[in-house]
Amino acid sequence: MKLSKEGFKNWVRDFKPQITTIDRYIIKKFIGTYVVALLLIIGIVIIFDLSEKVDKFVTNQAPLKLIIFQYYANFIPYFVNMFSPMFVFITVIFFTSKMAANTEIIAILAGGISFKRLMWPYFVSAAAIVVFSLILNLYVIPPCNKGRLAFEQKYVKKKYENFARNVHYQISPGNFLYVQSFAPSNNTAYGFSLESIEGHDIVSKLSATEARWDSTAQGWRLKDYVLRTFEDGIENVKTGNSLDTVLAITVDDFYRRRNTVQTLPDGQLRRLIRDQKVRGDKDVMFSLIEQNERWAMPFAAFILTLIGVSLSSVKRRGGIGLNLGIGIALSFSYILFLRFAQMFVYSGSLPPFIALWLPNVLYLGIAIYLYRIAPK
Repeated sequence: MKLSKEGFKNWVRDFKPQITTIDRYIIKKFIGTYVVALLLIIGIVIIFDLSEKVDKFVTNQAPLKLIIFQYYANFIPYFVNMFSPMFVFITVIFFTSKMAANTEIIAILAGGISFKRLMWPYFVSAAAIVVFSLILNLYVIPPCNKGRLAFEQKYVKKKYENFARNVHYQISPGNFLYVQSFAPSNNTAYGFSLESIEGHDIVSKLSATEARWDSTAQGWRLKDYVLRTFEDGIENVKTGNSLDTVLAITVDDFYRRRNTVQTLPDGQLRRLIRDQKVRGDKDVMFSLIEQNERWAMPFAAFILTLIGVSLSSVKRRGGIGLNLGIGIALSFSYILFLRFAQMFVYSGSLPPFIALWLPNVLYLGIAIYLYRIAPK
């Protein structure tokens, strides 16, 4: 059954932006329960994480100050963001089921407030959580991830070594870079080659046995270079022992790992995606996954709120426990599906935008169905 134009207008009209006493009551319940759930679960997770990593902290002599302020202080926003959909869902299920068990929902509906109007304070609360989650995703979590990943790399995981081999980049339209290998010990690229192509013709080719990064000049110093230029079918060759050059690629591009995108604020991530697309970098899919996930996950709060209210607004024989069980199962299934959707990107089956927003589309369909069958 499709929603008519008149029905849609009535649905919108029911969502009047006045904040009543009941609205304030529900918003206070929603936000308060959400914060308490966060604090309780974060405390439990920190205890489990500490018990798992304490041996590594002791073995690698991690300072207590860094454990608290570099690792766990940065770990908390990351964890809150990862499980935010579950927190929202459990929050809605818990306090709405409690309201239903105390016949508060029945009293509200009997007082002349429609079920659609009852959703207004829920969505106001969800909107606040969405904004909070977006701020975390775009601006707070990336620098926190930088500190957390640096700590993990030094005190938890094995030391990472760069083994870049046969690197191909399109550093700008028509300019193609090839590096046979890169040594992080001295920031030197070996087997350096830069080709400029117009149409189907090679305009120039610059080769060197090695290219060393000059941090002072922010450029590359080529050793034993050969520059070939082609004009009207005539080849001109120039050689030399040393040549300084600036390219649209820095030493940071060779150090970039796949999880580096987690440390970039929104503006830097967008610029990286643009550069990677120009260069034909295959790792651009990891950047696109990160970008779309940052936006898709917060908006799930609206969808899961609608599902939660539709499921728990009626008194059940199983009580709050049954509703909580259903809520936890659905919230975990959402997070699992969101992670599984990334496999569609890795396999090339779906573009990142479609794959990362697909869970929201699917669960929106579930939310609409549950809302329609929920007792009004």
